[in-house]
Amino acid sequence: MKLYSTVYKEGTAEQIIEKSRFIAYVRPVENRQQADDFIAAIKKKHKDATHNVPAMVIGDKFQIQWASDDGEPQGTSGAPIVQMLVKEGITNVAVVVTRYFGGIKLGTGGLVRAYTSSAKLGLAAAELCDVEARTVLSYEAEYTHLTKIQNLAGEGAFQIEDLTYTDLVTLKISCQPEEGEAVLSMLSNLTAGRGRLKAQEVCKVKCPK
Repeated sequence: MKLYSTVYKEGTAEQIIEKSRFIAYVRPVENRQQADDFIAAIKKKHKDATHNVPAMVIGDKFQIQWASDDGEPQGTSGAPIVQMLVKEGITNVAVVVTRYFGGIKLGTGGLVRAYTSSAKLGLAAAELCDVEARTVLSYEAEYTHLTKIQNLAGEGAFQIEDLTYTDLVTLKISCQPEEGEAVLSMLSNLTAGRGRLKAQEVCKVKCPK
């Protein structure tokens, strides 16, 4: 079940508009402190920039929405980025768009377009993904069964999130909550009953779009 959309990793993108250089930085965050720390780091990195425009949306219901225009005309930079994020259903993300002024004024509409398009480029670089509530199984199997399990995952029956190699291989497997029993049955048949379920829980999992 989809809970919300966010970004998979950190991303950076850059574009030149009317001789002004816009650099977008995007990072997935879980809380306000992480977002504040990220914004502070970018501002320190680009302390010579004309503007460092920050924005954040946090919470599965978009509970925290904050931005600053950082010296740009009011409502032309930070706020439009937040509005774009909420409209697109993207949360748990912090964005900073750095601008080095190139000498040509863009006007109100031009600034809105420049900042939102830069943020969108940053989001694309950070790779949009959905966060879903999924059943996560910790399953132990013999090495001889690993390739067959991976093939089954490749057919879309479930996702392998992680592998741990010891005397046996332990797979961290995720699937839709309602499919947990069916996946366990498939694994049992594939391993001829020699596989073993070690743990089962419902977790938030990032699923690339």
